[in-house]
Amino acid sequence: MMPRYSKEGFVPKISQILIVVLVFVGLTALFYALGSRLQRLVLGAKQSVASTAGRTNFLLLGVPGEAYSGQDLTDTLIFFSLDQSSGESWLLSLPRDIWIAAMRAKLNTVYHYAEKNQPGSGLAESKKVVGEILGQPIHYAVLLDFGGFRQVIDTLGGVPVDVERAFDDYRYPIPGKENDECSGDSNYQCRYEHLHFEKGLQLMDGERALKYVRSRFAEGEEGTDFARSRRQQQIITAIRKKLLSWETLRDGKRLRLLYEVFNQSIKTDVPPSAYFGLAQLALQFKTANIKTAGLEDLLVNPPASTQYDFQWVLMPRTDWSEIHRMVVKRLTN
Repeated sequence: MMPRYSKEGFVPKISQILIVVLVFVGLTALFYALGSRLQRLVLGAKQSVASTAGRTNFLLLGVPGEAYSGQDLTDTLIFFSLDQSSGESWLLSLPRDIWIAAMRAKLNTVYHYAEKNQPGSGLAESKKVVGEILGQPIHYAVLLDFGGFRQVIDTLGGVPVDVERAFDDYRYPIPGKENDECSGDSNYQCRYEHLHFEKGLQLMDGERALKYVRSRFAEGEEGTDFARSRRQQQIITAIRKKLLSWETLRDGKRLRLLYEVFNQSIKTDVPPSAYFGLAQLALQFKTANIKTAGLEDLLVNPPASTQYDFQWVLMPRTDWSEIHRMVVKRLTN
């Protein structure tokens, strides 16, 4: 009997929601930044938000960006389905190690190889492959470069964050130092920096906020997943509140800057004619309405063999149809 999936790889629930919120507020900013004339054209367009049986399905992809190795490997893959009438949504994280037999490669490499073989085809190929895994149509794909996270916050002028307790993290990874031998240091200290956060209300720029939400090895209670999730929720709330505030929405210059940031950080096949519909959904979007699920009970890690090029991979415990049935059940209940 093959072992069930247990390797760490699923994005924590609150991190998934952070990605969804960033995508929705980004599309909202794009719409408002179009300007009044282009907005009227968009509003007058006949094309609406695509859907099947009243649901719009998205594939959300996250890449680490140029500062990290594997800059176009989609280590974050999320299927996000939204019911247009009720506003309820369902989110499913896909592990990057799912084996794609036709490609003899893992799921997180689909975008990379598609772009390498035919530039501009990465989103379409990713939608196709994930659609086959889940047995669902995928209407839109969005790829988010996490480097844009910092720029969004900086463009907003920073976000206020009330740090509940002071903490230190002595093992925060430094981008680009992952393989540094540190001159023989067995503890590899040169790969990490020391983070310190004081208790109390403070204005964080993009770099500081990113470290605040990504810190994983803080000493004491702040080193728990629960504390990290709470910090991420703080940033989610702060970004959404400031981005959708009247102060921001009436600031044409800032909206244009946000448009440029999102334009550089987000690749999508969402047409401009759908921006208004998605912006409306974003304005009424509430993270509390998101239901989440994972595939861990339906996947197994087969023994290393030539069949998988001796890689650590994941395969369905029976066949793909079991996953299809689970998805249908979740979407219809």
